[in-house]
Amino acid sequence: MMVTIAEELLLLALSEDKGRPLVSTAQLDPALAGALLAELAVGDRVELSDKKVTVKDPSPLGDDELDAVLARVVAQEKVKSPVWWVQKLQSGKLRQRLLSRLAALGVLSEERGKVLGVFPVTRWPEAHPGVEADVRERVSAVLAGADPDARTAVLISVAHAASVVRKAFPDADKARVKEIAEGAWAADAVAKTIAAATAAAMTAVMAATVTTAAS
Repeated sequence: MMVTIAEELLLLALSEDKGRPLVSTAQLDPALAGALLAELAVGDRVELSDKKVTVKDPSPLGDDELDAVLARVVAQEKVKSPVWWVQKLQSGKLRQRLLSRLAALGVLSEERGKVLGVFPVTRWPEAHPGVEADVRERVSAVLAGADPDARTAVLISVAHAASVVRKAFPDADKARVKEIAEGAWAADAVAKTIAAATAAAMTAVMAATVTTAAS
């Protein structure tokens, strides 16, 4: 079953039994946006650098979420930075759409309830644990020293930006995670993609955290 990098991130960011987020939405939402942007780069549709996102190929990839982001980048008259795009794309609505897609695929279950009998809450426990198990196996192998492909490196990097790695893989070697997030192992183009997506997500996470703390 094929899912996007952003959806893989969501699976890692939810507790397996109760389907609750392991990190705050202020951390998760920018990382999801960064994952979409980075996947367009992995798919050779855009090129990411520190200061700009440029279109290489406007043709669709065949995924509704990725193609919608690509269309927005193509339609943007002025070239913008990865940070600008992550801040523009991140939202609770994006997170909700991705969760709903995973539920529609049978990967997650959607359970609605109320806290204290008053406040509505939705949980997303696993319905098909095999999908996340495959993702965890792939990530665990890379964290243990295996050579990553671009998709797995992007996943680990954006998960690191959102503190998901620390929660989902508490025993992971910090130096190894940093090495992957910085793209030190990769060819130049891939390294730039990973570094730009990670930096953009981290910048947006920090901005959201500061805003939340101030309010």
